[in-house]
Amino acid sequence: MDMATDLQDFLIRLDRDIRARGDWGEVADYIPELARIAPGQFGIAVVTADGALATAGDATKGFSIQSISKVFTLACVLGRIGEQIWTRVGREPSGLRFDSIQLLETEDGRPRNPFINAGALVVTDELLTGRGPQDALAEILGFIRTAAGDDDIHIDRAVAQSEAGTGHRNIALAHYLKSCGNLRNAPELVLGTYFHQCAIEMSCVQLAMAGRAIAGLPDAPPVLSRARARRLNALMMLCGHYDGSGDFAFRVGLPGKSGVGGGILLIAPGRASIGIWSPGLNVFGNSHMGTHAAEALARATGWSVFG
Repeated sequence: MDMATDLQDFLIRLDRDIRARGDWGEVADYIPELARIAPGQFGIAVVTADGALATAGDATKGFSIQSISKVFTLACVLGRIGEQIWTRVGREPSGLRFDSIQLLETEDGRPRNPFINAGALVVTDELLTGRGPQDALAEILGFIRTAAGDDDIHIDRAVAQSEAGTGHRNIALAHYLKSCGNLRNAPELVLGTYFHQCAIEMSCVQLAMAGRAIAGLPDAPPVLSRARARRLNALMMLCGHYDGSGDFAFRVGLPGKSGVGGGILLIAPGRASIGIWSPGLNVFGNSHMGTHAAEALARATGWSVFG
């Protein structure tokens, strides 16, 4: 496929085909604010290496990025302490649900990777060390706004409160981490910061723009070194879709990070950064139609890290 016009035409056809299918999946009903969102929505935005932007569907509609925030929080921590974070959290796929406590019990409180919830709590704890939640959240938002080149990115307070009121598994994870000595700050501070970072609202366009540095695109703001971008891509490929990461890699062949708000940040290294959103989820807790769209896009463009 040629870029620009051909890509734009493809996205319009993809949007039309997805809406005709009407196979949306189920929204994350365990978070009350997300349970209210109509599943039958879809948006996609693609920023290519030449700086062109192609969009279709609900590409400018804001949504809760949820666990996609873990990529940006990890980027902030890598910038602060570098490789030291790996003494507290691993780099292996878990093979279990994103909120499972099972491996923490058998592996002495060291989470398998920074993208499952326990690992993300450790990363957030590291970002909090030596300062308060407002400063930590300001750093995350500042990083995302700079990466996206857009200051109109904010936290949805209603979503954060909704998560805090129902996040009992995350509360259990935080206290278990604390009992193992792998949480330095008070669990309440870590949890509050974590719930608010997950409640950051972005559109597909903003998400695609924010991913440019991870994709190594020429016009990306200098917020990440090439080495750190490579680390993030590797983790997104191995762990970005929880216990569905292998299935996503098999079907799509590109690094990606999902969120239970229905978003996917998809990276074609050196070629494109892609933001996708459809709030209905599949059995793994990843966007159902978003995954289908990612697979269709990779097939049409030939983009893959596997050649």
